[in-house]
Amino acid sequence: MNKLRHASLAGAAITVMMLTAACGGGDSSTKDDYGKAPAGSSSKIGGGYGAGGYGSGDSSQTQAKNAPAKEMTVREAPGIGSVVADSAGMTLYRFDKDTAQPPASTCDGDCAKAWPPVPAGDATAASGIGAKVGEVVRADGTKQLTLAGWPVYRYAKDTAPGDAKGQGVGGTWSAFAPDGKKAGAKQEEKDGKKDQEQGGEKAKDGEEQGGKPAAAGVSVADNPALGKILVDGKGRTLYRFAKDSAWPMKFACTGTCLETWKPAEPVEKSAVRGVPEKLITTVTRPDGTEQLAVDCWPVYWFTGDKKPGDTAGQGKQGLWFAVNDQGKKVTSAPAA
Repeated sequence: MNKLRHASLAGAAITVMMLTAACGGGDSSTKDDYGKAPAGSSSKIGGGYGAGGYGSGDSSQTQAKNAPAKEMTVREAPGIGSVVADSAGMTLYRFDKDTAQPPASTCDGDCAKAWPPVPAGDATAASGIGAKVGEVVRADGTKQLTLAGWPVYRYAKDTAPGDAKGQGVGGTWSAFAPDGKKAGAKQEEKDGKKDQEQGGEKAKDGEEQGGKPAAAGVSVADNPALGKILVDGKGRTLYRFAKDSAWPMKFACTGTCLETWKPAEPVEKSAVRGVPEKLITTVTRPDGTEQLAVDCWPVYWFTGDKKPGDTAGQGKQGLWFAVNDQGKKVTSAPAA
């Protein structure tokens, strides 16, 4: 009996070590939780998703979010361009983690609560939409609308016709352009050229503040008050939230919190400077988007920091803290 008990405990310990190692050295510690859910556990199209960020979440709103698209039309979205909307004027989206050839939907479970799949059937395309209308069978057996092969979704936080709040979320969600491609691609190209033109100026700023140009990923900055802290490629201080949890993974900053504290985007390991690469990982949020993590903790940048080097978010509400070059939260100034 004792041998069996010891064997069981040893097995449990090994399992914990393996999971912890996956967080410390893998690309994502939560993809199984929020990625493609096992068959039978998916949210069904047309089924109730509860409030899920849909305003008040009453039954009429829930039904509207899960209704067929009917006649899809082309609308102009400020700053984005032409986008495809359903008959009620709600913007329709595609997800980079899905595939079009063959069509496959990977947004299930909690992801589907934030991004309700649009059911297939009773869908037509008005003039101006060149993308082919089709359907794909989801893991739960329901059929989802596709455009140019891409599964179609609405976004929970779009509460009024014309809203396009889902554009660019997590760097993986885009409104549909009339041809089925990502909307806003031309604007992104313009922005990219602008960033390149400003690159020399940003590098100069990085030299003035830290002695070296800021890396296009994660690097270390010397802060007079806090010591060595982590910053992103734009020199913005990275913070972690005390109400989050590294293990088990927990995201407490959701909803209106994300209007002030923005999830940092994942980076390539080759873009990490001054911090052990094993500490830099990627985690998947409940809405299916990916976020940068340091020592398994999700990290954010603060909208109250107006320029590189600002640390206005430090100690906010006693819950937000900068992160040092060893992946630990900074709670006090360095020793003199």
